[in-house]
Amino acid sequence: MSPKGNRLQIDEKSLRALAENYTAAWCSQNAASVASFFSPQGSLAINGDAPAVGREAITATAQSFMTAFPDLRVQMDNFVIREEDAVYHWTLTGTNTGPDGTENSIQISGFEVWKIGEDGLIAESQGQFDRDDYQRQLKAS
Repeated sequence: MSPKGNRLQIDEKSLRALAENYTAAWCSQNAASVASFFSPQGSLAINGDAPAVGREAITATAQSFMTAFPDLRVQMDNFVIREEDAVYHWTLTGTNTGPDGTENSIQISGFEVWKIGEDGLIAESQGQFDRDDYQRQLKAS
């Protein structure tokens, strides 16, 4: 499961299981569980923002979504293994009932491009979703 040159050497079954278990972790309301799928110094960047680096920072990022959406659910829509990385497509649903919540429900789809570390965990995740649509759903009346 480690990069060799530019080609990702990977056990497809293990990587697919990683993606399925990562999905379950997001649904668990346990942010540290989400972070456990990352290498100890792994990173998670969302929409080009500065990345959360290390499990503590990734836990905080995941917790911010879980706090805002106590009923947060993530569904894996697709998972594609490419030569150098893997792409995890997801849909997040939830109701913004956390502190200062709007009480609005959202459904937003996006994806993460994963680089897998030599430990078989996510070394780098570059996530993307439509931030404007997300904000529109939060503010909808």
